Amino acid sequence: MKERSGGGCSNYNYNCSKGKKDDSYHVLHKVPYGDTPYVRAKHAQLVEKDPEGAIALFWRAINTGDKVDSALKDMAVVMKQLDRSEEAIEAICSFRGLCSKQSQESLDNVLIDLYKKCGKIDEQIELLKRKLKLIYEGEAFNGKLTKTARSHGKKFQVSIKQETSRLLGNLGWAYMQKMNYVMAEAVYRKAQMIDPDCNKACNLGLCLIKQARYEEAQTIIEDVLRGNYPGSDDSKSKKRAQDLLTELRSMLPPPHFSDLLGLDDEFIKGLEQLINEWGPIRSRRLPIFEEISSFRDQLAC
Repeated sequence: MKERSGGGCSNYNYNCSKGKKDDSYHVLHKVPYGDTPYVRAKHAQLVEKDPEGAIALFWRAINTGDKVDSALKDMAVVMKQLDRSEEAIEAICSFRGLCSKQSQESLDNVLIDLYKKCGKIDEQIELLKRKLKLIYEGEAFNGKLTKTARSHGKKFQVSIKQETSRLLGNLGWAYMQKMNYVMAEAVYRKAQMIDPDCNKACNLGLCLIKQARYEEAQTIIEDVLRGNYPGSDDSKSKKRAQDLLTELRSMLPPPHFSDLLGLDDEFIKGLEQLINEWGPIRSRRLPIFEEISSFRDQLAC
């Protein structure tokens, strides 16, 4: 990466474009203005595609107090992409004390993903419970009913209700990894009561399959395929529901012949009685065996 020298500007014009809000370069690459360690780290991450160089610059930003909140979170994300999740967890736990109170929720969300990546299920469950407790005590979202979130560069509003359901969904999945299907079911049902969606419905169906409660699972999964949950029209969700239904049906016992015909037991008994009244039951042997039997009797005499 080339830095500024003399009175000129670098190849990416940190300072020459500073303050020009309509600068297409910064809009295109989604990099901030300026010539600080954090700005250089974002440039290395997003423009030069140099994650190792970005991590070194994020460390410099943290150590110099330059946008520590963002630097720590962004560095952890890059570390996760490089399969350095354990290191990212250690960094967040060690330096989050330098970050503002407003950034703690987003750091927790990054930690949850890192715990999941590393298979640290117990730590994930503990953190999810702590975040749910903050919601219950009214301390989440800094006391507000909604917060602004960002995904793929777009901002959107998230309500406390949606966040609670999301956290419960993550908690249910964590219990599934521990094969604690009873707790997972209870958590998923709570999540669906608050803010239902097809993904959690499929997870609940899977949880019931694991408990051999096939009829209940089938009802929920078929509701997904009927489009009875938000997001059911998504092709991936439909594919997953169909796969679960196929798996479920492979576990069911084969239906009785009378079930295939849609006949009940009383009808079958009545049919058998009618056949018996038509005449004695004949031998099931073919005629040729009857002839052989008679010839055998003559020989015996």
